Amino acid sequence: MEILNKAGRYFYGIGITGIGIQHWVYRDFRPVILPEWPLWMHKFPTEPGGAGSALIFAAIMICLSKKPREGALITGGVMLLFFLAFHLPYMVFVSPNTASPGAWSNPLKLLALSGGAFAIAGSLPLREPAANKISSLYRFLELFIPWGRVFFSITMIVFGIDHFIYTEFVASLVPAWIPVHNFWTYFAAVALIGSGVCIILKIKLRLVALLLGIMIFLWLVLLHIPRAVVALPSDNGNELTSVFEALAFSGVAFVIAWTAANKVKKTSPEPV
Repeated sequence: MEILNKAGRYFYGIGITGIGIQHWVYRDFRPVILPEWPLWMHKFPTEPGGAGSALIFAAIMICLSKKPREGALITGGVMLLFFLAFHLPYMVFVSPNTASPGAWSNPLKLLALSGGAFAIAGSLPLREPAANKISSLYRFLELFIPWGRVFFSITMIVFGIDHFIYTEFVASLVPAWIPVHNFWTYFAAVALIGSGVCIILKIKLRLVALLLGIMIFLWLVLLHIPRAVVALPSDNGNELTSVFEALAFSGVAFVIAWTAANKVKKTSPEPV
């Protein structure tokens, strides 16, 4: 089962690498990382490029370095900071569409990516020689490890609810060759909500997280990739961003499934 953990980490790493590269290609922040506000951060091409490079470096740290746990902790911390410092103020004080559930998609996606990084950190053991040398910053960030799966699950639950609110739109995303679009829309809604609740409450955690990862990966292959291929020339890379997000989310679910099935050396509190 170790391959499940490695695959999950690499899926997450490839996902955030893709989003990072898009910052360079489109010379602006991806909406999942930074909203339209603050405007000044969008005016300088060096800012998005720096963010893109940071995402790529984070992926390298998580997947290829000798300190993947530290890389995951920093990634989760920075993403959580962006969620709290930029997305939340924008939604509450700046955006006129706060009451629209769909308007929260990008903030919640970033919350899920942050939670995924913390979940990955929790799946990696702390090497004994460094256990007593860990910095206060890492000790602080490790407090969020138990909340990683909770952050991730909140996004899954809200997205499941969105399926009921925006049924017609979601049904239109189902490939034409798949029959009974509304059935699959409602099925996915129940699966997302149920998975999120079960992961938070640790009900059949391993099985539920594994099935969630498989479901999201199937969406990646059957829905997101075909849509991205068609839309690539005209949609400013938004569908391609969805491809990278889906790959990362499936990876997070696989990591959660592996962690549930294995005892990892913990230096953080037990999950709530």
